[in-house]
Amino acid sequence: MSAIADLAPGEQIIVISREFDAPRALVFEAFTDPKHLTQFWGPKGFTCPVCEVDLRVGGKFRVEMRAPDGVVYPCVGIYREIVRPERIVYTSTADQGHPCGGGLPPRAIVTMTFTDLGGRTRLTIHTRLQSAADRDAAIAGGFNEGWNDALDKLAASLARRQGVLQ
Repeated sequence: MSAIADLAPGEQIIVISREFDAPRALVFEAFTDPKHLTQFWGPKGFTCPVCEVDLRVGGKFRVEMRAPDGVVYPCVGIYREIVRPERIVYTSTADQGHPCGGGLPPRAIVTMTFTDLGGRTRLTIHTRLQSAADRDAAIAGGFNEGWNDALDKLAASLARRQGVLQ
């Protein structure tokens, strides 16, 4: 199932929402534990040879996505807020040379909300860029497609962790 992207004309915000057949704590952990994060971060065909997480306000995370052609796209952020297992807010210090910045557009503020749906979880990713032009560049650079691929991989990873065959 594809994530739903909500775009308002002229706004600098992208909202992506997806539901998972997994408890909220498990989905939250997938975004905070490097051994799980590397299983799904990035589009299909990409790997994550480097993943570091310092899960605390002011702590940094770094994920390096390696494309099938060997190009590495770094994704670096700083945690601004962590409310287990409900919300993560971080800012991007990602590569300025690519509008998608390895999955995190440069100078973006991202709020991830994990909503408990009684054994299922709705993940909402609210990305605020500096301008509508930055938003449009990120989308043109593959932001939505990359997140859809990553969330497909996350759903498969969560199913494997729960012992459900796919």
